[in-house]
Amino acid sequence: MTSHNHHSHDDHPPTEYDQTYWDTFYNERPAAWSGQPNPQLVAEAVDLTPGTALDIGSGEGADAIWLARRGWTVTAVDISEVALTRGAAMAAADEDSAARITWDRQDLLRWAPQELSFDLVTAQFLHLPKAEREPLFTRLAAAVAPGGTLLIVGHHPSDMESGAHRPPRLDLFYSAEEIAPLLDPGQWEIATESRERVQDHDGEAITIHDAVLSARRKA
Repeated sequence: MTSHNHHSHDDHPPTEYDQTYWDTFYNERPAAWSGQPNPQLVAEAVDLTPGTALDIGSGEGADAIWLARRGWTVTAVDISEVALTRGAAMAAADEDSAARITWDRQDLLRWAPQELSFDLVTAQFLHLPKAEREPLFTRLAAAVAPGGTLLIVGHHPSDMESGAHRPPRLDLFYSAEEIAPLLDPGQWEIATESRERVQDHDGEAITIHDAVLSARRKA
């Protein structure tokens, strides 16, 4: 899910942080995303031993369903009830994997997952200003169990020049190196990378860059 969040301090902001915005966003289109799992999640999780996973900003559920089909027990969290309902409907096509997914509506700016509880915590393209992003990512890291993996993927700031659709808000984007200091290197094995991939953009192939932080909590 790509969350293009804008923050406003007006008295009556049409904030992209609230459930009304995101429910409207999903209701206005039959499918917001491709229905395919995010490629960096696939690359990082394909060799992990299935356990418990927390999928943050799960959207219409493609990542959660992919994980469940591989044997993970998944908690899929999003602010939009519409998105979660769609995800549950998509998952229902496979009863075995559907039974492994819990769909949970939460306001991520105010919610904290249980600490040391998940073998994998994944947040794909969840874009917030730094003041909201860093506390959230810190809470997500705290939820990773010993030996577990934290995977955070976002649009690299260089994508502002790629021609891709990005909101004109550089503060929403980050490199993996920018968020790595949120983790204590004494407790984590941390890998940071910017990965290129080619994406169709209005019929034209463009190169985009994903900021990828993959970290394993030391047992």
